[in-house]
Amino acid sequence: MASDLLRAFHALSSTLPSRFPRIGGAVRGSVLLAAAALLLSACASGPRDNLTLIPAELDQQTRQSGLFTQPVQWTHERPGCSGECPKLVVDSLAFPGHARLTTLIDHALALMTWQDQQRPAPYDTLAGYQDYFWRTAGLRDETVLTARTRYRNRHLTVVELDAGLYRTGMAHGITGSQFLIWNNATERALTIDNLLVPGARPAFDAALREVHAGWLRESPAARDNPDNFLRMWPFVSSDNVALTDLGVIVKYQPYEIAPYSSGQPELLIPYARLRGILRPEFLPPQ
Repeated sequence: MASDLLRAFHALSSTLPSRFPRIGGAVRGSVLLAAAALLLSACASGPRDNLTLIPAELDQQTRQSGLFTQPVQWTHERPGCSGECPKLVVDSLAFPGHARLTTLIDHALALMTWQDQQRPAPYDTLAGYQDYFWRTAGLRDETVLTARTRYRNRHLTVVELDAGLYRTGMAHGITGSQFLIWNNATERALTIDNLLVPGARPAFDAALREVHAGWLRESPAARDNPDNFLRMWPFVSSDNVALTDLGVIVKYQPYEIAPYSSGQPELLIPYARLRGILRPEFLPPQ
């Protein structure tokens, strides 16, 4: 389902307009994919093959030359409420001098809160979501939205977006995350299709399956009876990927490949395993 929705959004989207109009059409899918319309709204062609966008240095060094960030942090309660009140918590980022990326993150976090698969969200910014939340939230409802960088260099910015919805009476919250890979030069978001050599998706999935098998061997939840675990939680691929200094991270949502108690598993495919699969510009120098 995740892959189908991401491909659909990719097919329907075009480059981000400079004024960021409201999003039209139905935004389908669960909270973990609600941001996809914006994350995929601007898919860029890759740079020249002879230019690598992944330096050999580790993130601790390369982030020094990456985009400057400023925190956007606030906690609001419903105006006029006393006692137990609904709460909205934002721990996000702004990128001074890069308004398109800052605005995209705001839009994406807002849409990650929308769960109705049949109707489009009635808002597309955090300010719009806040107004909607105050009108509809229960007394103890809480929404937590975060954005943080996972990898930065002078060419690329990788941001992880997280949404947590905690509703009165629910046994646990609804959580989800989405990666955003941003090309600093073209100011456009990259999808997995932009990263892979044409026709290499089966090879990518095979590499991911190998890493998943290793994860199963180390997972406490699967260790006692791995065959039964795999029957209940079979391997699936995912488009939710992030470039890092060590390889490509694939992050899963709760219940995708493991029970809720396992959280959101992350699988790392080393770059050495992805040569011939990733486009050359997304591989570090040998």
